[in-house]
Amino acid sequence: MANVGLQFQASAGDADPQSRPLLLLGQLHHLYRVPWSHVRGKLLPRVTEELWQAALSTLNPSPTDSCPLYLNYATVAALPSRVSRHNSPSAAHFVTRLVRTCLPPGTHRCILMVCERSDAFASACALARAFPLFTQRSAASRRPEKKTVTVEFFLVGQDNGPVEVSTLQCLTSATEGVRLAARIVDTPCNEMDTDTFLEEIKKVGKELGIVPTVIRDEELKTRGFGGIYGVGKAALHPPALAVLSHTPDRATQTIAWVGKGIVYDTGGLSMKGKTTMPGMKRDCGGAAAVLGAFRAAVKQGFKDTLHAVFCLAENSVGPSATRPDDIHLLYSGKTVEINNTDAEGRLVLADGVSYACKDLGADIILDIATLTGAQGIATGKYHAAVLTNSAEWEAACMKAGRQCGDLVHPLVYCPELHFSEFTSAVADMKNSVADRDNSPSSCAGLFIASHIGFDWPGVWVHLDIAAPVHAGERATGFGVALLLALFGRASEDPLLNLVSPLGCEVDAQEGDAERDTKKRRLV
Repeated sequence: MANVGLQFQASAGDADPQSRPLLLLGQLHHLYRVPWSHVRGKLLPRVTEELWQAALSTLNPSPTDSCPLYLNYATVAALPSRVSRHNSPSAAHFVTRLVRTCLPPGTHRCILMVCERSDAFASACALARAFPLFTQRSAASRRPEKKTVTVEFFLVGQDNGPVEVSTLQCLTSATEGVRLAARIVDTPCNEMDTDTFLEEIKKVGKELGIVPTVIRDEELKTRGFGGIYGVGKAALHPPALAVLSHTPDRATQTIAWVGKGIVYDTGGLSMKGKTTMPGMKRDCGGAAAVLGAFRAAVKQGFKDTLHAVFCLAENSVGPSATRPDDIHLLYSGKTVEINNTDAEGRLVLADGVSYACKDLGADIILDIATLTGAQGIATGKYHAAVLTNSAEWEAACMKAGRQCGDLVHPLVYCPELHFSEFTSAVADMKNSVADRDNSPSSCAGLFIASHIGFDWPGVWVHLDIAAPVHAGERATGFGVALLLALFGRASEDPLLNLVSPLGCEVDAQEGDAERDTKKRRLV
């Protein structure tokens, strides 16, 4: 479904489904609430009211179901009627699946999405995942026509009025961010090297009127970024630290999103095998998510200072590659003995979060990365893993995931028990654990946190998205919706406010110290 333009409209208008194929999608009890008068112009003359009602009566979702209404030009599909507490009420993953399998073919098509207002954001982002942008299939380049899919929302339940222009703009910005992130992750390293990724960053910066800060190659070494430089120094295209900064006048706090951007991960000299290396183009998924989310957040009016920090490198092999036993001095001032060059993501992120803390003065630091294969074992293919020094933000991440469809589940946060896994006899720490059976995903996150300090008074959140960054052989753009929802209260956009789990009010009777602490915990 590459080369498809996605448009959100308050009304998609009427059309014969034979000229504009149609998919009607929603939970069954919501589909029953759609009046015939609203769909008749999209179905007639091919589908009568009696046929429409008969099709609804045949649906028996378990967990989903679909029914063709007219040949392969019109289809109605039902989402699960109920989901468990660790899933999104929007059933976002099933939205993507049903669009991929049930949307009729055609050049110009229409989707009527039936849901509650609170599920519109998650549903739109799920729709976007069904339409990846990247392809190098030769047949695609020979097709001159641009395909379009027009999406109309029919809102049911409470607050079921018409979809406002501001909501449509928010959905457009968010879905463009999701598709941008997925395109970068899908693009192989012979096209998406560190130079090209920097061009993507500069392109977004130009669109937003922001000039990025870029530190790269030997300047990284000179300025003490031993983690990023050590990982990327053997590659043809040099490593870089890039920052996009949004600094509104009335900001009350500083937020930093730090993304792991390993454009390819061979494992370095601790090289991956022939079955585990394919797919490592996706190791830049964290940085891609930060870029897509930053673009959307700023376009929708982000009220606080927001820094997007990109830690870019290719973990390659060569005469200058980092060796096991090497010791690097990181930007935090701490030394790291390398015992596994394939544990590189935590090294670049350690420099990134240290920079966010020391140079950017961040109150809240969130790093996001395809960090560990163990994440998929710990929390599965659909749920990212969250590790944080704040119980409030742990709960907020889980709730934001349910609200936006980018699901999240917590890891154990217990540095006093786990950080000893990195003990080194000759440096401040090693970069890989001694015991891989002792919560390795938690330990990997703690390595990052140690470079800002476990006693740092701000909020630190780590998101490991190694498994949900892709579904099969396609990227999902995971993380964009999550960041937008999690920090939605810092936005001027009403829809992002709606899906955000965090409050923004501070009790006026609290003392200064308590109020300052709470400010860092609440967007």
